[in-house]
Amino acid sequence: MKNTLRNTLIALITFSSSAFAAGSTSASGGGLLLSLFIGFFALIIVCQLVPATIMLVGTLRGIVWTRS
Repeated sequence: MKNTLRNTLIALITFSSSAFAAGSTSASGGGLLLSLFIGFFALIIVCQLVPATIMLVGTLRGIVWTRS
């Protein structure tokens, strides 16, 4: 078992060294499509935060007003 684990770790370190040495293939940094993709998912998250915040405020009001 120790021998197999040792050989596996040696193989992983040996083969991953070239991946760490590889540089970036594109110099543009993404572009318009990537920005639209990230913006779309940010919009989805914001649209889900608004009802969640309203529900949290309503829950807190219900807890505070029923205990007073």
